[in-house]
Amino acid sequence: MAKKNIKSKKDIQDIKSKQAQAQAQAQATEQAQDIEKAVEAKDKEIEDLKAQLEKEKNQYLFLMADFENFRKRVLKEKADMLKYGSESAMRDLLPVVDDFERAIDAMSKGGDVDSLKEGVDLIYSKFVKYLERNKVVPIESTGKDFDDNLHEAITTFPAPDESMRGKVIDTVTKGYMIDDKVLRHAKVVVGQ
Repeated sequence: MAKKNIKSKKDIQDIKSKQAQAQAQAQATEQAQDIEKAVEAKDKEIEDLKAQLEKEKNQYLFLMADFENFRKRVLKEKADMLKYGSESAMRDLLPVVDDFERAIDAMSKGGDVDSLKEGVDLIYSKFVKYLERNKVVPIESTGKDFDDNLHEAITTFPAPDESMRGKVIDTVTKGYMIDDKVLRHAKVVVGQ
């Protein structure tokens, strides 16, 4: 009996061993399935990231193409502006040129001096109005304090009185501004 008991203990141990092996195999299978699911999830995540990267790459390429088209369009517009920007200004000057031609023609025919003077005055006032429409205004100089941002001193002259020191005594050439920018500095004589 003792031998049977030993056999049965051995059988029990074998059964327990087989059960432990079966459990270990089941756990290993379960772990393998979990790993396989994790690998599949990572593969899907990688594929999603690749798709997203490809989409963003295409968006980037489209954006770069749009930017390049924009840059080319702006360069063309700038070139056209430089080429044709003065067209409007020149078109508005043509009536003044016409008036000068009529005045020259009238002078060659030996017209009345007073009417010629009146015609030149009209041309001058038309031209000044054209400048004002284009925001070109003269710089007031005579009697004002000398300002090297607006004036160019061509000479100094002894001031007739103390109040004229550092002030513009005479304007030799009128200066002009367009908006707030000096177009041409006024050439002036400054009191010393």
